[in-house]
Amino acid sequence: MTFISPRRRPRLLHVLLAAGAMSVAGPVAAPLATAADTTTGSFSPAQRQEIISIVREALKTDPTILSDAIAALRTSATTAQQNAARSALDGHRAELLAPAASDGVLGNATAHATVVEFYDPRCPYCRKVLPDLDRLTREDTDVRIIEKVIPVLGQGSLIASQALVAAFVQGGQDAYFRMQRAVMNDSATPTTERMRALASQSGLNAAQLVTDMSSPKVTAILEANMDLARAIGLDGTPTFVFNAHQIIPGAADYDTLKKAIAQNR
Repeated sequence: MTFISPRRRPRLLHVLLAAGAMSVAGPVAAPLATAADTTTGSFSPAQRQEIISIVREALKTDPTILSDAIAALRTSATTAQQNAARSALDGHRAELLAPAASDGVLGNATAHATVVEFYDPRCPYCRKVLPDLDRLTREDTDVRIIEKVIPVLGQGSLIASQALVAAFVQGGQDAYFRMQRAVMNDSATPTTERMRALASQSGLNAAQLVTDMSSPKVTAILEANMDLARAIGLDGTPTFVFNAHQIIPGAADYDTLKKAIAQNR
């Protein structure tokens, strides 16, 4: 793609953005017009028509102007998103660097490199990445992966998430990971009775687990996980946060995860 040098035609690019806003973006046009009023005065109908004519003629002779405008808008949006993410991570650094009492932790609990994974037990990508997480913690003794379960995929996810947290409440890390293996390798529709069966197969007190699933303690843990996920702008699972510095959404592969850990130590 060919880009126009900002030194060669900056004002034309600004005119294009302003004219586009006036013609197709009613809610945005008012602030732009207000800015014009306070600096160079309002555009008259004749001036508006002249601007549109200039833009049309420019696009005919050099269509890359539009490409430049779109690229500039996308860059601005990306920068704004990155700044918002950085601010969110800074504001929740303590929560992202220290596991809560209810979090599952893979690897070295006192490691210097901390990865937080937000996951839904019904998410196929979360299931797919599990072997890579195990491999990372086997091969790197100075990394810990903090797991925060969040139910975002409907009622089945809520039931499965409640069961995982209830397992933790019942027996800590060991019980949690036993129940996790059962839940995330299960293809049946999550129901309370199915969770009871999986808990029994995992050597847990199934009746107690079912009771705890709807307890205030389990509810509060899931709500805290969801609140933190929203605070950092999470929009899907899995999402990984590296040492409270970088966010990678989606099912990142082993090499991507390993590289991000190294970059954020």
